Amino acid sequence: MTPARSTTDTSSDHPLRVGIIAPPWLPVPPPAYGGTETVLDVLARALQRAGHHVVLYTTGDSTCPVPKSWSFARSLGVGRGGAADEALHVVEAYEELRDVDVVHDHTLVGPLYALGMANRTVVTTNHGPFNQVLTPLYRAVSSRVPVIAISHQQASTADGVRIGAVIHHGLDVERIPVGTGGGGYAAFVGRMHPDKGLDVAISVARQAGIPLKIAAKMREPAEHRYFEERIEPLLGGEVEYVGEVGGADKFDLMGEATCLLNPVRWHEPFGMVMIEALACGTPVVATERGAAPEIVEPGRTGFLASDVPALVHAVGQVAALDRGACRTEVEARFSAERVAADHVALYRAALAGSTDGAGGGPPPPVASSVTQFRPRATERPAPLADRYARVEALGDVGGLRRS
Repeated sequence: MTPARSTTDTSSDHPLRVGIIAPPWLPVPPPAYGGTETVLDVLARALQRAGHHVVLYTTGDSTCPVPKSWSFARSLGVGRGGAADEALHVVEAYEELRDVDVVHDHTLVGPLYALGMANRTVVTTNHGPFNQVLTPLYRAVSSRVPVIAISHQQASTADGVRIGAVIHHGLDVERIPVGTGGGGYAAFVGRMHPDKGLDVAISVARQAGIPLKIAAKMREPAEHRYFEERIEPLLGGEVEYVGEVGGADKFDLMGEATCLLNPVRWHEPFGMVMIEALACGTPVVATERGAAPEIVEPGRTGFLASDVPALVHAVGQVAALDRGACRTEVEARFSAERVAADHVALYRAALAGSTDGAGGGPPPPVASSVTQFRPRATERPAPLADRYARVEALGDVGGLRRS
């Protein structure tokens, strides 16, 4: 049961108490590949720097420097947990975060669970596509839980889903070094999946006469199969697979690249790798799909193309681009400070019951005093006893999880 709350002012000159629920699959931030978890690390840090009180409900191996709590001491791993695991994580998260002003839930099960909580303010972000699986889920919750889209292209596909806001991802730009681009190679950074277009990147690099360094996540069986059947035969010569990289190694790889090749085959909802490359000063050559036109300014920060010949031509033009303009673009449009400000605006609108996409929004809760806020969730696990009994009735309803 949610305890009664005393009144506080959540207007623009008062800090908010924000509970962020991360999925339990990877730590925040991730050690290597992990787009959603990278996004949450940036958001939590930026909200805290802006003076808001943040509690991150994650896994015990997370290192994001904000107050944290968890159900699982270690992240479960993508593809290794099911809906019962996520449900347990969610149930305990909402109990632990019962005194915050707003819960920002990044799980799949959580927004459904929140529908039964009339006196809680909850928002959620769809980090994936609005497809046949996710669209009905978000459509079911969006009348009471504002749904954040991460690009205008993604929002345009949200059939029947009320979108509370479109908020592009961002970065702690000052933590990313600017590279020289002097490595003389193109870079591909992503995961081993046909949608990412790695085979296309290899073809483009060979035809353009430029070496290609590939850094890609390859942990799941399907990723190994794709590599063995489609990619490994194409390696050799000046096409090199360097493994999965993260942190400083990733930015070193990107920063010394002449360009990032990102020839995705699908309408990717955002594409963190593109703004990471631009932050390093590295232009992006991408297919004109998904959010790429919202990120790349053709002729200034990279090029967009629709076929292999055009991509090959674009690679030949990137040397003429100003790498400083790439960095400046990220500082201006994709900073962590802008991300925090956009989210706070939505949080306050949700608290006031005035989000555009929520049909009037949930009833505004009566929140407790910010000055008295003392998160019980500081660097300790939630209670361990009888966890699975609390979610046993939910069962495993298809292993819902994010990638």
